[in-house]
Amino acid sequence: MSGFTLIFDCDGVLSDTEREGHLPAFNQTFAAEGLPVRWSEDEYAEKLLIGGGKERMATLFDDPRVQEAIDVPADEAGRRELLARWHRRKTEIYREMVMGGRLPPRPGVARLVEQAAAEGWTLAVASTSAEPSVRAVLEHVVGEERARDFTVLAGDVVSAKKPDPEIYHLAVERTGADPRRTVVVEDSRNGLLAAVGAGLPCLVTISSYTGGEDHSEACLVVSDLGEPDRPMRIIADRCDAGAAGYVTTDVLRACMGARKERP
Repeated sequence: MSGFTLIFDCDGVLSDTEREGHLPAFNQTFAAEGLPVRWSEDEYAEKLLIGGGKERMATLFDDPRVQEAIDVPADEAGRRELLARWHRRKTEIYREMVMGGRLPPRPGVARLVEQAAAEGWTLAVASTSAEPSVRAVLEHVVGEERARDFTVLAGDVVSAKKPDPEIYHLAVERTGADPRRTVVVEDSRNGLLAAVGAGLPCLVTISSYTGGEDHSEACLVVSDLGEPDRPMRIIADRCDAGAAGYVTTDVLRACMGARKERP
């Protein structure tokens, strides 16, 4: 083993899932459940400031349109049960989209994973999305065999969602990672704050909803992870990563301040 650890967020990082996957899955769920709500892209951008799918759906309980359409349970247990049903349905719809190949991998992810795996890096995913959804995306992006090499932390495995750093503290604990030799790849400000809050350097690869966010705490901000024949765009380089078109493990080591260390 190299002693290095690479932790990915899922949505927006492994695949740009929010606009083409989660949003239509939410809206299809609302239709199937008889809810007179369809989130627009702008409305969903606001919902993304809330960490977690169930937490976003919980805002429907305060929506007058929903209150008029259904009997919203007054008790907390009843609301949790209804929310769980909605979210199970949404997860099933979303997984069908992933398995149907509707959500293409983001550039450079599979290539970087293969390089890191060949060098003995520990691999993990830390996401606020439901675990079945995360595993479906991971397997679609890197393949079923490589996905088995990942530690997957997702959904309700923690009590507080991003930007709380709990999931990254847990990731360090579960993988046995050395925070000084670990780097996180995120796409959103909430994810970035969770990573740096856990004391981990973070590389940001912006997605369709996060390009306008503040990523000033990131060591490197790029359009995507890049490919040799499809160079990425460097938005901010605060660690002298020296990336030339695409992210490599050398770039990741630069992000963690360990450019000269080798596996």
